[in-house]
Amino acid sequence: MAAPQFSDYLVERRLLGRRLSFWRLAAFVAAALFILVLGLRLFSGEDGPHLSPHIARLNIRGVITGDRETLRLISRLEDSAAAAVLVSIDSPGGTTAGAERLYDALRRLSAKKPTAAVVGSLAASGGYIAALGADQIVALGNSLVGSIGVLVQYPNVSELLDKIGVKVEGVKSSPLKAAPNGLEPTSPEARAALESLVMDSYGWFKGLVRERRGFDDAQLAAVSDGRVFTGRQALGLRLIDRLGGEREAIAWLEQEKGVAKGLSVQDWRADRSFRFGLFSSAAGVATLLGLDDLARMLERGGERVEGRMLDGLVSIWQVDGAD
Repeated sequence: MAAPQFSDYLVERRLLGRRLSFWRLAAFVAAALFILVLGLRLFSGEDGPHLSPHIARLNIRGVITGDRETLRLISRLEDSAAAAVLVSIDSPGGTTAGAERLYDALRRLSAKKPTAAVVGSLAASGGYIAALGADQIVALGNSLVGSIGVLVQYPNVSELLDKIGVKVEGVKSSPLKAAPNGLEPTSPEARAALESLVMDSYGWFKGLVRERRGFDDAQLAAVSDGRVFTGRQALGLRLIDRLGGEREAIAWLEQEKGVAKGLSVQDWRADRSFRFGLFSSAAGVATLLGLDDLARMLERGGERVEGRMLDGLVSIWQVDGAD
């Protein structure tokens, strides 16, 4: 009886060994693939190395701050294999200084490669400044474009403090130091100082539009009162060059800039895409395991916070008419 039991034991050992070998091989292959993908993401900073000629797509989304990741990405595009760049814009604007940094970077890029801005739903204020950095502006008929203007906003709670009996005191080196501060009524001098800042930046913005769009005084006055225009209106006012989307932008690049036909369009993403991709991947695994609360937390961790307060002068379009 002992011999058959020993024989069965040997068979089971062989089967177990085969199973272990299979899972070891599977684990090795999975680890190798992970390391390969990790290396491509870490060392390229985008979805892949983008080594062959292509048309790059640079996405400008949400509030513009002139962040370092986007500026570094644009700098890398200058010496890349991309034959041309589509600047895909869907933004209400952001800080005026951030939009200026983005515009300057796009003009440097345009000096080396042909560029076309493609407007999605919105390219307003700082978003339109970004569009001005490209060689051509293409927008849909129902896109919103324009909102040429600058503003500064601050809450003033001085009356509320008076009602509840709170008084904030301070010692200043001069009357306009830290003014306005929202804790006391804004003096005429402080308001005049702010207006001077706003009008100076507004003049810069209008000068940019005049230069890039070739406007005379009358044409500039017709578009620079802070309103937005549909793509159809913007075309008639010469704020954009043509109606359409990526297909029309690519046709222009091929016909007017000599870009080869049939090139693939490849997304270029800033370095932060890898970090946020990890959050998204981890959230997906958590969902498969039934850990929905953890998945939601990971997704929130990977989101970029767009609703934070913006410091300084802003060029942003808001539905409430504050612009």
